[in-house]
Order: sequence, then structure tokens, then C-alpha cells
Amino acid sequence: MSSEHPTYSHKDDDPHLTDDDLAQKVLRFLRYASFIDTSDIDVIALGNMVVLSGTVAREADIACAGEAAASVIGVQSVENRLRTRPGETEG
Repeated sequence: MSSEHPTYSHKDDDPHLTDDDLAQKVLRFLRYASFIDTSDIDVIALGNMVVLSGTVAREADIACAGEAAASVIGVQSVENRLRTRPGETEG
């Protein structure tokens, strides 16, 4: 695929994925379903739990990313370690 960031698609809805595949699926969904800049977000999957870490522009983006990750098929829990970037405006 020529796109730098693959797009989320319904073929990603297989609930039986490896940890790495689930982490990539969550990151693709965050890019697809939200207006959050995901360039500083890391996703790690441990079984059916995902850990979000890194920084986002706004406080509201933290909750939005957590909710979006939790809605992905195959994810049972989310540990949200995201924080706002220093010097960014909250909103």
C-alpha cells in the first residue's frame, strides 16, 4: 500500500490477533476515527489489554483516544498513560 499510514477497515475486525497486530489495529483506528494527532502516540497490546502512551495536544484528546481504543473489537481494557504536550493549550 502506498499510504504512509494504512487506513482502518472492517477486515481489521478479527478479534483473534497477535499483540502487535492488535496494537497496529488500535493505532489505525485512532487515526481513522478521531481528529487526534497520533504522531506522538504509542500503542502496546498485552493480550486483550492495550496501553496508550505518549503525548497529545489537548486534555480532551486523552479521553477521546481512550474511548476510541476501548471501542476496537478485541480490546477488553485500556490503560491510558497519555499526557498533554508541555506548552500546549488545554481545551
